[in-house]
Amino acid sequence: MFKRALLSQGVVLQAVYFKLRFSLSYRDVEELLSIRGVSVDHATIQRWAYRFTPLIEVGLKKKKGWCKLEDG
Repeated sequence: MFKRALLSQGVVLQAVYFKLRFSLSYRDVEELLSIRGVSVDHATIQRWAYRFTPLIEVGLKKKKGWCKLEDG
């Protein structure tokens, strides 16, 4: 799932979580990550969100029985 990601799985999931849970802009997520010492472009975060959100939703459906994450 994260084979081509240059950063760790935790960073990618944290960025997607911020985007989905708090309805932040991609630039806001970029700024939050930079505060934590991670340099990543907002366009990369957008690609992560498009790529990993469906996979995360499938995992949540299996784990907790959720139907769908809130759109962000």
